[in-house]
Amino acid sequence: MYISFIFVTFADNQMLASKKNTRGKSFSPIECPFRATLDLLEGKWKFAIIYSLMKKGTLRFKELEREVGGITPRMLIASLKELEANGIVHRKAYATVPPTVEYRLTDCGRTLEPVIESIRAWGEEHIERQTGRVK
Repeated sequence: MYISFIFVTFADNQMLASKKNTRGKSFSPIECPFRATLDLLEGKWKFAIIYSLMKKGTLRFKELEREVGGITPRMLIASLKELEANGIVHRKAYATVPPTVEYRLTDCGRTLEPVIESIRAWGEEHIERQTGRVK
């Protein structure tokens, strides 16, 4: 989201205006919890990752990569790091060769279950309306 600001100053009785475009948050999470939640879960892959972990429980990295489908390892790593930093996903690393890492939803992540389920149900209904086919 791009936000434009116009800064107006007066010097020698002349109005000087400069325009500044910024990308970022123009809100406080306290003021807009909806927007804060969207920023927390933004991106193409985070909902798919959460849905896969919700469905399957604990998954290793490669299992999660196969389950999500179409995601690059680099994007999966970045998304998992963000989800872990926000307390949605728990990462457990084992001291093995090669390294073994497992991911699961935290208790906080499990609270997203009704939201994810509602999105899935809406998607099924939408596809039925659009195609006329019942799944």
